[in-house]
Amino acid sequence: MKILTFTTLYPNSETPQHGIFTKTSLGKLLESSPVSARVVAPIPWFPFQASLFGKYGAMARSVREREENGVQISHPRYPVLPKVGQRLAPQLLAMAAIPAVRKVIDSGYDFDVIDAHYFYPDGVAAIMLGRHFKKPVVIKALGSDINVFGQMPSSRRAIAWAARHAGAVTTVSGSLKQALVELGVDEHKITVLRNGVDLSLFHPGGREQARAALQLASFTLLSVGNLIEAKGHHLAIEVLAAMPDVKLIIAGHGPERSRLGKLAEKLGVHERVTFAGSVRQPQLAELYKAADALVLASRREGWANVLLEAMACGTPVVASAIPGTVEVVQEPCAGLLFPELSAASLAAALRQLRAAYPDRAATRRYAEQFSWAAPSAAQAELYQSVLAASHARAVPGAQAGGRRAA
Repeated sequence: MKILTFTTLYPNSETPQHGIFTKTSLGKLLESSPVSARVVAPIPWFPFQASLFGKYGAMARSVREREENGVQISHPRYPVLPKVGQRLAPQLLAMAAIPAVRKVIDSGYDFDVIDAHYFYPDGVAAIMLGRHFKKPVVIKALGSDINVFGQMPSSRRAIAWAARHAGAVTTVSGSLKQALVELGVDEHKITVLRNGVDLSLFHPGGREQARAALQLASFTLLSVGNLIEAKGHHLAIEVLAAMPDVKLIIAGHGPERSRLGKLAEKLGVHERVTFAGSVRQPQLAELYKAADALVLASRREGWANVLLEAMACGTPVVASAIPGTVEVVQEPCAGLLFPELSAASLAAALRQLRAAYPDRAATRRYAEQFSWAAPSAAQAELYQSVLAASHARAVPGAQAGGRRAA
C-alpha cells in the first residue's frame, strides 16, 4: 500500500530534530509492514536565509526536495499571516501543498491514503487535500493540537469538521481520545495507537562510560524538551535549591533559554545546571543512560516519548501526574508521578525515588513492552481498512457483493 505522510512536524535539512517522532513512527511502519511512503512536510515561508534571523532563516535555507532512507520528502512553503494566520492556516497550508502533492502523483506515485499527523492545522488541511485529490485521510492527534487548539472556538469547529470527513482518527493516548469525544467526535471512529520506543537506539549499555564522558559523579537529573514554559524546566531548576547534591542537564532549545538561565543564577544553582541545547537522538541516548532520573514537569502532554526513551535506557522518571503521562508511568520500576506542578511536590517525589531507587534492569524491562511492533502493525491494518471502506463507497454494492462472495 502507498501512503502520503502529510505534516508540518517532520525534520528538514536545517532542523533535523524537528518532529523527529513523526519520522521515527513512519520509519518503524516501513520497516515492519508492506507499505511505501512519500512525505510532504510544508515549512513556513520566510524571505531571508541569513543566520541572524534565527529559526526563520533556517526555514528559508531548508532544501525543498530531498531523499532520506529511500523516502522522497518535499518541503513546500506556505504563508503565515500575522493576526489572522492561525484561523486561515489550514487553507493556506492546503493551497501551498496542492502543487507538491500533484507532483508526487505525476511522478507515478499515486498513493492510496493520506497519513496526517497533528490535527490542527495539518489534519484539517489534509482533509482539504483528500477531498481535492479524492483520497481517504487518517488523522493522528498528538497532544497540543487537541489540548490547546481544541479549546479555541474556530479551530475546535475545524477539528470536528475534519474528524467527520476523515476515514479514521487515531490518538496517542486514551486521554486524547476522550478529549476528542468531548469535542463531539464519534468515539467509534477513534483508535488509540500509542507511540513506541526504539529499543535498539535507547538502551542501558555503556552507562559508566557515558557518565565519565560527561564528568558526572553526583546524582544527576535530566529534563528534555522544547524550552517553553509548558514543559516545566523551571521546576527542575527550582528543585535544585532544596537538593544541594544534585545536578541538572537540560536538553532542548527555545524561547525560554534566557529566562531559565537567569532563574538558575537567581537561585544560586547555575553551576549545577548544564544547558545542552538541541541534541540529536544518539547523543540524547547517552544523556538518558548517564542520568539518574528524567524529570518531566509538563503542564500537558499527549504521549511523552521522552519517558519511554529514558526508561529504555534504564533511567526511571519523575513526571507530573497529567493525562497521557499517567498512562505511561504505571509501575514503581518506571518511576514516580508527582501530583502538583510545584518545586515542593517534585522535590518530595525525587526524595522518594532516591530512598527506594528502582533496579535499572527492571526499568528497562518495563520499557520493552512498548516496542514499535504492535502500534506499527495496528497502523498498517487501519490504513488497509480505511482504503477498503473507501473503495466500497466508490463502487456501490461492492461491499454487499463482497459479503455474498465470501
